[in-house]
Amino acid sequence: MALDKAGLAPTEVDYINAHGTSTPLGDKVETLVIKKVFGDYAYNIPISSTKSMMGHLIGGAGAVEAAICIMVIQHGLIPPTINLTHPDPE
Repeated sequence: MALDKAGLAPTEVDYINAHGTSTPLGDKVETLVIKKVFGDYAYNIPISSTKSMMGHLIGGAGAVEAAICIMVIQHGLIPPTINLTHPDPE
């Protein structure tokens, strides 16, 4: 597991930039995995999907989202998830 390899506890994670492509199955599975990895602490971690603002950039997505995550660390500002009108209660 990545946290183990990094020597981090789940409580040391301050932000998750979700894949969040707005597919019902994909988003549900991603949410379930986050809850499984982080347990109750998952409810304390800010999570957003920057794809909601710019779409899926395919090959460029990793680089752009890495840059956004660096800016989150530098400035302490969490980007919003836009167009979220009906959050899944689960």
